[in-house]
Amino acid sequence: MTQKLRLGVNIDHVATIRNARGGPHPDPLRAAIMAAEAGADGITAHLREDRRHITDADIDRLTAALAIPLNLEMAATEEMLAIALAHRPHAACIVPERREERTTEGGLDAAGQFDHLAPFVARLGAAGVRVSLFIEPDPRQIEAAIRLKVPVVEFHTGAYAYLEGEARTGELRRITDGAALAAKNGIEPHAGHGLTYDNVGPIAAIPQLAELNIGHFLIGEAIFIGLDASVRRMREAMDAAR
Repeated sequence: MTQKLRLGVNIDHVATIRNARGGPHPDPLRAAIMAAEAGADGITAHLREDRRHITDADIDRLTAALAIPLNLEMAATEEMLAIALAHRPHAACIVPERREERTTEGGLDAAGQFDHLAPFVARLGAAGVRVSLFIEPDPRQIEAAIRLKVPVVEFHTGAYAYLEGEARTGELRRITDGAALAAKNGIEPHAGHGLTYDNVGPIAAIPQLAELNIGHFLIGEAIFIGLDASVRRMREAMDAAR
């Protein structure tokens, strides 16, 4: 029997809309609860250094209220480590972060930043937080993740999502091979970024992948069809691919 592919819903851009106007609406916690009711297996929230969307108060409320796992996306900084250790979410995904970027652009250079990342991975793991690294599906990065002894890697699917034709096919092959290499070495592979109803099928069909994290597209679709329907349709597309 094929393992069910988990869906993590990223609620960052509910907070983006809220922060554009100020005030409490729309509420990211309400969105998280609705996503869970629609079939999400987990909730992802990225607490950025500049707090451009999710805030510290959002993390407080999410960790207190959610009945499904929270995946805290974070940069490898002492400030974010302290927040993660204080809240002890189910998971912490270490991502690259630059102030000038609109969203996370590309994967973390785990190989080049090995010495910097090692203490963060160790301290989070010792606190019982499942650590993942958001990386490119590149053997060099996967090998670094193996040496860092992380339990999870999440592959950046942005290139796959935005390429076309043979280039997309080649990127899909890289993700497929990366998932196989990670799983062979005892690391659970996840994937996310830029996934839509139209392109999720080939990614969801990769048998080693255990979880997809999807946010911006689902929040955008919710404007037109509602969050419940948006999440349910993605859940159906993922299930169909399996």
